[in-house]
Amino acid sequence: MNHQNNQLLKLLGVGFGIAVTVGGTIGTGILRKPGPIAAQIGEPWMILLLWLAVGIYALLGVLCAIELAVSMPQAGAWYVYARRAFGNYFGFVTGITSWLGTVSALGFGAYTMSEYIALLLPGAEPYIQIVAIFLLVILTGFHWLGTKSAGKSQEVLAVIKAVGLLVFVAVCFIYGGAPSGGQVSSMVTSSAVPLTIVGVIGALQAIFYTYDGWHTATYFTEENTDPAKTLPKSMLMGVVLIIAIYLLVNGAILYALPKDMLMNSKLAAADTISYIFGDGYSKIITLFLMISILGIVNAQIMFAPRVIFSMSRDRLFFKGASKVNSVGTPSVAMPLTALLSVLLILSGKDTCGKLSDIATFFFVLSYLAGFVALVKLRYSEPELARPFKAPLFPYLPILLIVMSTLFLAGAVYSDMQSSKFALIFLGASYPLYLLISRFNKTN
Repeated sequence: MNHQNNQLLKLLGVGFGIAVTVGGTIGTGILRKPGPIAAQIGEPWMILLLWLAVGIYALLGVLCAIELAVSMPQAGAWYVYARRAFGNYFGFVTGITSWLGTVSALGFGAYTMSEYIALLLPGAEPYIQIVAIFLLVILTGFHWLGTKSAGKSQEVLAVIKAVGLLVFVAVCFIYGGAPSGGQVSSMVTSSAVPLTIVGVIGALQAIFYTYDGWHTATYFTEENTDPAKTLPKSMLMGVVLIIAIYLLVNGAILYALPKDMLMNSKLAAADTISYIFGDGYSKIITLFLMISILGIVNAQIMFAPRVIFSMSRDRLFFKGASKVNSVGTPSVAMPLTALLSVLLILSGKDTCGKLSDIATFFFVLSYLAGFVALVKLRYSEPELARPFKAPLFPYLPILLIVMSTLFLAGAVYSDMQSSKFALIFLGASYPLYLLISRFNKTN
């Protein structure tokens, strides 16, 4: 495609689709969340059931996302579908919240990665913010080299991540073992956790966080060489691989680490390795954490600019963000995304963390918008070409709409503070939409 017309380049295929699904989803969550989840649930079978349930939600969601993506093969994912179904304002809200959510997650990820660097290199501790900003600058510069090299880097990082987790699972099952009788007695006494609705909602929120990213390949549909053929294969394979890895890792941790230790663990994977081999080996997990974060940050800095690029092309964002360089990189949208993440890093980790919590609410809201858009478009545009159709229509998207709505209601109930800020932003979104629309009309 001709870059002089500010168009993205068709360079991506199945390998990238799988890699960006895996790499854009699996991060620190699977290594950090098992402990807090065990503290809220307690029962191993229930823990695995909840991980499987959210995995099934993601798999069913993929079936709907594929239909939307191949019928509207444009950069921007949920923004594109919401705008097509409900008009410019709803598209704007979906797009801007999706972008801002990813920007905050990007800043938080870079900051967290710099913290792990400081654990390996204590001399870097006073310079965590500088290291985080440096990481974003380096990644932005690398992605400036083009879509092809960025895509290959994502494939390499995804392979390293998947192999590393499978090695971790093997180590746990080979070298870990059933605890002694005394440990069993202690665990039964200390780990009796009553199963409550609040506990289940809290655990589901944590698990939803770790699965977020299952839809990442849809952001690159416009750059896919043959989306109707390759996207279903890559997204389904990617999500099935994620579900398998998550269940295996949880099973390995539950097998190798005593329950009382797991329930008090903030970094379950590292504590499992330390329990098996001793504290000296925990740095291996720290190094792996850095690679996991790098994989997600690498995906985020690649897909987040595609949202405002697409919005700008539709005159719902500042028009300069629609520029693309000769190697397929959004030349304004990408540095703008990185710059805003840098500003969040400078504001402090707490700000990034709070915005990341709010972002989870917005991400699920985007899913909900997409599922509703699928139902709306099936009836309003029956003639739209759909190379792939979600099965069991309309029951499947309606089920996902109900599940997403229940999750959002639970999130509001259990985290009123974050939800309040999210609702305030939604209230302010219409004046912002009018301001940008007026600006674009006069320029």
